[in-house]
Amino acid sequence: MTYMMLVRLIGVPAAGLDELLEPIQSYCLIRDLPPLTIPVVKQESGLPGAGFTGAGASDLARKQMDVFAFDWLEHGNPQRDKLDAAVHDWPSNG
Repeated sequence: MTYMMLVRLIGVPAAGLDELLEPIQSYCLIRDLPPLTIPVVKQESGLPGAGFTGAGASDLARKQMDVFAFDWLEHGNPQRDKLDAAVHDWPSNG
């Protein structure tokens, strides 16, 4: 899914998308989970944006498969306080 597709799906301006993806990325990094934001890519290159820290280009396909194979329902949905704490502990967007 491209960033612009995600923008259209959730109705958030493109400029605000990083604020929504950063807590998810930080949460996954801290808990050593598959990088849940990796399926979102730039249309031009098919790669995640510059702020993505979950995998390099050479690992992209494998890391995307890890995301799809992981049992996210078993893991559960982190509440906002856990996502906020993750960004505080490991800011991943600058």
